[in-house]
Amino acid sequence: MAEQGGVTGLVTDIQHFSIHDGPGIRTTVFVKGCSLRCFWCHNPEALTPRRELQYYPDRCIACGACVAVCPHDAHSLVDGRHKFDRTRCVACGACAPGCFARALVMAGERLSAEAVVTTVLRDRMFYETSGGGVTVSGGEPALQPEFTRAILAGCRGEGVHTAMETAAHVRWERLAELLPVTDLVMMDVKTMDGDVHRRVTGVPNELILANARRLAESGVELVVRTPVVPGVNDDEESISAIASFVGGLPGNPEYELLRFHNMAGAKYDALGMTYDAKDIARPSDERMAELAAIAAARGIPVRHS
Repeated sequence: MAEQGGVTGLVTDIQHFSIHDGPGIRTTVFVKGCSLRCFWCHNPEALTPRRELQYYPDRCIACGACVAVCPHDAHSLVDGRHKFDRTRCVACGACAPGCFARALVMAGERLSAEAVVTTVLRDRMFYETSGGGVTVSGGEPALQPEFTRAILAGCRGEGVHTAMETAAHVRWERLAELLPVTDLVMMDVKTMDGDVHRRVTGVPNELILANARRLAESGVELVVRTPVVPGVNDDEESISAIASFVGGLPGNPEYELLRFHNMAGAKYDALGMTYDAKDIARPSDERMAELAAIAAARGIPVRHS
C-alpha cells in the first residue's frame, strides 16, 4: 500500500454489497465534491467539497446532548423541543457523535486512502465469487484525484477490479492520471443539447463530450450512462441524439439508461436544501423499455434499469 502513503480525502459513505455501480457485488466509495448541480441529484450530501451537518428532526428525541456540546449555540431546547439554527452551525461535528438517535449526522468524513482500501478488502470474497470489485463514486472522484488514485491503486494492487463513476466535467489531465489504475469508467451524458445541459446541471457540456471521446480513445472499458429524467431527456429526440453520439465513439462502448427516482427528498431537507425534483414521477418500466429500444436502433449495446 505504498502509493497510498498519507493521502486523505473526504468520504460521505462506503456502501457494501452494491449491485448497481458496476459488475458483480461491489463496495462503492462515495467521495465529496462535484462541479455539477443537477437539480435531481440523488446524493446532495456529496455536492460540496466540505463537511456538512445533516439534521433529521423526525428522529430527534430532544435529549439535549447536542445542546451541551455545541460551541456555537446552534442547538437549543425550547419547551422540550429541539431547535437547530443552521446559520450558527460551522459543521465542527461536535454534536453528531453523541446523537444516539442519529438525528444529527455528519456528511463528510476525512479518511486515509489506506483505511478505505482496508475496508474494501474485507469484502474480497464477494468480489471473487461475483466478479465484483470497488467503485469510487460521488460527487466527482476526479475532483479528489490523488485520493481516488490511491484508493484504486491500492485495490488493484490486491487484485480487486476497479471502477469509477464520473460526470467527466474536469480537466482531461485529472481523468487521465486515474486511467492506469481503473479497469472500468462509467460516465454520464445527460443531454446533447448544450442549452438544456446548462439549465439543468449548471454547466455546459462541451468538456464532458470531449472527455467522452478521449476516454473512448484511451482504450479503457467505458460505459456511457444517461439518467432518464422526465421533462429533461425522456423523449425520443434526446435519447436518439445521445445514442448516436455513443455509437460514434471508438471501442463500441455500452450505453445504459438509468431510471430517475425521487427518493432523495429527506436528504435535501436534512441539509436545508430545496429538492426541485420532488414532484417528478419515476419513469415506468414500459417507458424505459421504449427508450432502450430507441437507443438500440442506433446499433449500440444498450441496457436499462
